[in-house]
Amino acid sequence: MQRILSTYLSVSRKLTPEFLAQVAENGFTALEIFCSRAHFDYSSKPDIQTLKGMLEHQKLQLVSLHAPTSKDASAMRESGIPLSVCEVERVRRIEAMDEFKRAIDVAEELPFSRMVLHMGGSRETADPRKRDAAFSTLEHLVLHAKHVGVTLCVENTLSELGQPEYLRAFVDETRLTGLRFNFDIGHAFLGDGEEAERIAKAFEPMRELVASVHLHDNHGEKDEHLPPYDGSIGWEHAISVLNTAPEKNLPITLELKEKTGADAPGMTEQLAAARTAMDKFEKAWG
Repeated sequence: MQRILSTYLSVSRKLTPEFLAQVAENGFTALEIFCSRAHFDYSSKPDIQTLKGMLEHQKLQLVSLHAPTSKDASAMRESGIPLSVCEVERVRRIEAMDEFKRAIDVAEELPFSRMVLHMGGSRETADPRKRDAAFSTLEHLVLHAKHVGVTLCVENTLSELGQPEYLRAFVDETRLTGLRFNFDIGHAFLGDGEEAERIAKAFEPMRELVASVHLHDNHGEKDEHLPPYDGSIGWEHAISVLNTAPEKNLPITLELKEKTGADAPGMTEQLAAARTAMDKFEKAWG
């Protein structure tokens, strides 16, 4: 199993050689980089070339990008103007599409194979107008991504438009055959029903089209992005569910949220905890 870490762990700060060195020292060999301009300016060719050099120096592979969720006004993920494939207003939808295309175009300078994106924001409702907007946007983006060897993977989220059943019906009805799914196991665990059944219930509609996984834990109440085994997910069962995917070498990305505050451990300690969690997860997977 390739050890992939999402840079969401440090999304509030600019990517640095020091952080990437720590990532490599903790046994990770690949990255999914979160597209926030204050973290990594995906629109800047000099910044892309700088990142390429840093990755080569640490022998780290870029395997995926996470699409931007906002047009940044500051360093934080939730800030700025929201970007959504479901934007009903045409001008804003085109603006969002252009921003997603800038992220995809990183592959022209620095190849990667997948871009993960959300079906709208965290509170999107299943409005037919938004569905039509998403089809228009994604039809264009799938073709744009294909030209540079990138597969778009829509992630299950907590919104109505991000529910696994909705996503699968959307792909089946629109016949967007180039679109794939990123299964977020932490989001699945926050779904409805008994805790022991939530992951299997969420995975089933997405299973045949899953191309990647986001790995993190929580206590079943909020999206904490904890290391595996620090929350309430039953990992033995979760692993058995993931193993039913047709893709047998499923890329699994550890996506953690940085701990902050006066008593929070530093990044060195957080990366060490990530390594320990992956050691345990890989042993169980094996």
